[in-house]
Amino acid sequence: MLSVKYRTEQQQLDETIKTVSARLEDAKAETDDAKRWVDLIQKYSAIDELTAPLLNELIEKIAVHQWRKDENGKKVWDIEIYYRFVGKID
Repeated sequence: MLSVKYRTEQQQLDETIKTVSARLEDAKAETDDAKRWVDLIQKYSAIDELTAPLLNELIEKIAVHQWRKDENGKKVWDIEIYYRFVGKID
């Protein structure tokens, strides 16, 4: 009876360790990405000219959605910019 209880508890602890380890790895990856982003931004702290190499280094992708008409009847496009290492910033 104690053996069964011990095995059950051990299995639960093993699962908890796996879950916590996965969360730790995710947090570490996010921290590493944030550090790379800060290093990259510091490199370009005084941008005088917007160049293609600069955009390629800072931006991962730009999503342009289908146009829609606003309240004045003008065409409007929603644009989302996804930055390297940090994703979309709202």
